[in-house]
Amino acid sequence: MVVAIRDSELAIIQPSGQIDVSNSVEFKRQLTKAILSKQYSAVLVDMQRVESIDSEGLLALVAAFRQAQKRKLRFSLCCVAPSIRIVFELTQVDRVFEIFENRHTFAISLKPREKALQLTA
Repeated sequence: MVVAIRDSELAIIQPSGQIDVSNSVEFKRQLTKAILSKQYSAVLVDMQRVESIDSEGLLALVAAFRQAQKRKLRFSLCCVAPSIRIVFELTQVDRVFEIFENRHTFAISLKPREKALQLTA
């Protein structure tokens, strides 16, 4: 369900399929592992392969966001499908998360510029 890609300071979590009650605990565990690691200064959740998300999946994301805030880590999402964005808008979590169109737009927001080039290469 989750693929974690890590470079020196960034963890990218790539869930796929459905994020629901059946797998939200594992999803949250992966997010927590990346957030608690002293290696990363940012966590990006790439939602490109996510087909649906339920309330348990949303709770996992919100809990991870709060945990990242406490550790002063950047926590962002990218590649959110329109059907999932609607769920975010209805629940107003789109106001909480930093959401990027794709990895490239996220990479552009990184500093220094060299880090952005590494992510898109």
